[in-house]
Amino acid sequence: MFDMFKKKKDNDLYAPVTGETIKLEDVPDKMFADKLMGDGIAFKFDGNIVCAPCDGEISMIANTLHAFGITAANGAEILVHIGLDTVELNGHGFKEITKAGKKVKKGTPIIEIDRDIMKQNNVNLITPMIITNGDGFNIDIEKGNTQVIAGESRVINFK
Repeated sequence: MFDMFKKKKDNDLYAPVTGETIKLEDVPDKMFADKLMGDGIAFKFDGNIVCAPCDGEISMIANTLHAFGITAANGAEILVHIGLDTVELNGHGFKEITKAGKKVKKGTPIIEIDRDIMKQNNVNLITPMIITNGDGFNIDIEKGNTQVIAGESRVINFK
């Protein structure tokens, strides 16, 4: 009865980078394209900052800094994987801005990349964002080839 007075939780995920969306099945990495870790969306971007896609808690930052996980208020577990095959860089070219365990707001900077190092190593910076526990949710994912702004453009909605 009093649900109308409760603050409604934001059930959206926003672009973690500024750039262009890509359908997950178009990512040139079978693990992501075949959705073996879950459903989601990917991005081509030109910047150097990767942000939180929602309000939540940073659940993990990989030792190699190439990926981070965030748990949203609705319980969704999201993985942001910066580039393809970037684990092989062993953290070279990545700078941690926010620590695991921190509560963050959408758009909070999490990882910074050094584009010169990425270019020197011929890194493909397509960045997938996956909902790793998506089976428990009804999700609506935006189509590919759309321009997005980090922390502002909604790309996934939980219904």
